[in-house]
Formats: sequence, structure tokens, C-alpha cells
Amino acid sequence: MPHEDKTLVLYDTLLRDGTQSEDVNFTVQDKVRIAEELDDFGIDFIEGGWPGSNPRDIEFFNEVKKSKVNPAKICAFGSTRRAKKSCENDESIQALLQSGAANITIFGKTWDLHVTEALKISLENNLELINDTISYLKKKVSNVFYDAEHFFDGYKANPEYALKTLKAAMDAKADCLVLCDTNGGTMPDELVDIIKKVREVTGEYPLGIHCHNDSECAVANSVLAVRNGITHIQGTINGYGERCGNANLCSVIPNLQLKYGYDCVEDENLKKLWSLSRLVNELGNLKHNIHQPYVGRAAFAHKGGVHVSAILKNARTYEHIKPELVGNTQRVLVSDLSGKSNLMYKAKDFGLELDSNDPKMNSLLEKLKELENKGFQYEGAEASFELLVRKAIGNFTKFFDLLSFRVIDEKRSAIEPPFAEATVMLRVGGDIEHTAAIGNGPVNALDNSLRKALEKFYPSLKTMDLVDYKVRILTGKDGTKAITRVLIESKDETDTWGTVGVAHNIIDASYQAMVDSIEYKLFKDTYK
Repeated sequence: MPHEDKTLVLYDTLLRDGTQSEDVNFTVQDKVRIAEELDDFGIDFIEGGWPGSNPRDIEFFNEVKKSKVNPAKICAFGSTRRAKKSCENDESIQALLQSGAANITIFGKTWDLHVTEALKISLENNLELINDTISYLKKKVSNVFYDAEHFFDGYKANPEYALKTLKAAMDAKADCLVLCDTNGGTMPDELVDIIKKVREVTGEYPLGIHCHNDSECAVANSVLAVRNGITHIQGTINGYGERCGNANLCSVIPNLQLKYGYDCVEDENLKKLWSLSRLVNELGNLKHNIHQPYVGRAAFAHKGGVHVSAILKNARTYEHIKPELVGNTQRVLVSDLSGKSNLMYKAKDFGLELDSNDPKMNSLLEKLKELENKGFQYEGAEASFELLVRKAIGNFTKFFDLLSFRVIDEKRSAIEPPFAEATVMLRVGGDIEHTAAIGNGPVNALDNSLRKALEKFYPSLKTMDLVDYKVRILTGKDGTKAITRVLIESKDETDTWGTVGVAHNIIDASYQAMVDSIEYKLFKDTYK
């Protein structure tokens, strides 16, 4: 193992390479916001795009200058000059300079196959392109990084030529030679062997790594590269990128910092990793991967009773790090796999101290297993679970009783949308309230009718909104007779909470989830 420099350079290419993922699309405003967060988090270089390729990237470089991002961190990305043009006459090279970016990353061909088949030029001519481009740009900007595209595939095909391309960049005084596993197919042992061979030629010259994830090795390869003396790491937040993605910095950074003691970001900044990951997903309108290491919602979630019993004694028994180090939190899930330890742990979250010997615990556990057997799921509906616990141990006062409800969904003509109306009869204390309301569908009509009946008694319900509504068919083989599970997410000015309902009738399932949501709102406003 070579002498290790524990200080690393982090280079994020989410705003360029990451946007090449088929499901990722950021506006210019999104990109500027993400750049600000990357800067605040402690990323050293932020690749903003390829200004010669599209108007959106040109606009980004203009807009980021007006932001709070440190301009010294911004990188523009482009290729070596064209074979038949000088740098002065190459529009793409000039667009890089016109972007105003303090740093430029240039990629060049290192695989002889690409030189002869894609560029259709001689191997020697390609070396001239690399050297000329870097030499020209070095006089214009703070740093020029050389991305040796397809380096590992190129080395395996023709090691002598691949090393010559690095030598051309070194002679031009590139600030770092970035070895790219562009196709993402290099295995970890191959990567380490090739890096060692490169070191024999480059000596102590700064080296970087840029890995794609086509063989699920991008994070491992990036970490191994650092363990073998590379100090410049390229990747993307959440691992977004073309095809299968890039090295996921949300895993690379904590692996290096927490497992090996490298200096990546300040410890306080590392605690922002969870929120940074979610921000990127929110701005990209992308679903959060709950199983993502370190920053996924399930990364420190415990479901089995044996696991929960152990973490109550010592969290290290089933957690490889403290989740707070990356801004995440420990969670205990409740399911039919749960034991008393899960229930006691969750009850503690609600401020309830349960006795494992209390007969109510056994009945609660049996009730929970019975409900989950029917299709209830509490991992995403913790408000419903809290209500279940409180009602079971007698720590809940009802706010209203349902006497009846009726929902009518009527289509009056082929060209008009259906008409929905709901009628609700409730008892609140000694009063009976009977109301009707319309909506754009049966669930909306029922929600409107419930609120109309209750808001006169509980005005705080006006501050509650439904923000998500999910329907899941649990018994698909039954067709339209299937059991339906409804998950509802609600929020007010301070909190967000989830509730669940299960029934053959989708309106009934929706009603259960809506009532739990309302009851939770009233309970927390009254007692919390």
C-alpha cells in the first residue's frame, strides 16, 4: 500500500454526468440550488455541465455566478479539440472559456479502439490533441483536470498506448490525471493492479478516479483507488449517472471518512449528508431509495424482535455506525415479526412507558399481528400505530363517533365527469352533526364532508392538508374484489404523519386512514 495522504479532493459531477441518467432532469434553478448545497456541504469541485453542448448548461454558468457558490469550485466540462481545428478556432474549446468557470475538465481518448474507430484519426494525432488542449487551457484557468476516458478498458487492450495518453497530459501540466472506468466493467482486483502499474510511470503525479456502476463496483472501486494512493474522487450524490449510474458519493464519503479516517468533509457537514441526498431527489422529483446505504430511510431501521431487543441494550449490535453521524436516525418498525421489544421501543417514542409484564402488552401484540395479517402495514403509517397503542392501553379519549356515512358517485352523461357527494353523521360530545359535501371524487367528497362536520368543533383541522394518497391492491388474483390498502400522508404547520386503512371497499379503507389522520391531528394538538 503506498503512502497515504488522508486529505482528499471531492469532485461532484451530478450536474453534468448525473443528468445523463434517463430519469434525471434538473432545471437551471435546480442546478444552482444543488450547487449551493454541494458547496455548503464541503465538495471541493462542482462540475456544472458542458457549455458547448446545450443552452441550459450555458445558462447555468451564467446564473451560478449570481449565486452564493464559491466560484473557485465551479468546473466546466468538455473534450479535447477537434482534429482539424486549433484550440483558438474550436467553438467547443472557446465555449469552455466563455463559461467563466475557474476550472475546466477535459476528457480525451485513451482506448486505441476509440481513437481509430470513433475519432478516425491516428494514435499519434490523438496524443497531440490531448497535449495541445491542456497546454492551451492551462494558460487560461486555475485548474485543468484530465479525464482519461475509458482508461481501464484502454489499458487492458493496449497498456503502452494508454500510458502514453497520460504522459501527454502530464507533459502539458494537467493538474490531475483522472482514471475513468467509463463502461463500469472493471473488477476491483483489476483496478488495483492497473493503478499500481500506472504509479510506476506517473510517480507522485496527482491521480483521480471516476467510476461507473455497471457491474455494481463503483463505490468499492473508488474506495480501493483511494486506498492505493489516489486522492481525487469523482462521483455523484445518490449515484445518478448514465446507464447504471456513477460512484455514489453518499456511500463513498462516509466509507472513506468513517471507516478509514480520511478527511473528506467537516464532521458537522457529514451530518448534512442525509438531507443533501433527499434535497437532490426532491428537486429532481425522484423517489427516495429507502434501502440506500447510510442515507436511506431503512438504513438504520429494525424490524425483527431479536434485533430490536439487542439494539435496546446496545445499538452497535446491529448498526455499523451511529446513524446521526450522517444525519440519519435509528428507527424501529412494527410488524407481525415484532416482539414486545419493538412495542416498548416505539411506545417510548410516544412518551409511553410500557411494562412487558402488563397483560395489555400481550393483547396489543396479538391485535397488531391480527391487523397485519389482514393487510395493515405500519412502517409508513406510524400515526395509525401510535393511535392503536394508545387506544389499547387506555391512553386515548375519542373526539367523535361515526354514526353513518354515505357516498354517491354519479355520472350524468358520457361527456361530463362524474359527480361525487358524501353525507356524514357524527356525534361530538352530546351534539349530532349531519352534513353533506361534494368533491371531485368519492374520497375527496368524503374528506370534505368529514371536515365540514368537524371544523365547527375543532377549528385547527383547517390547518391540516393531505399531501399524499397511495392505494395498493393486496390480493391481485381477486381482481376488483381485492383487498385494498390505503396510505395517507398528512401535514400541518409543524408535522407530517402517515396513516393506513385496509378493506375490500376502497372508500372504507380511505375512511379509516382519513379518520386516523384527523384523530392524530386532534390528539397532538390537544395533548402534545
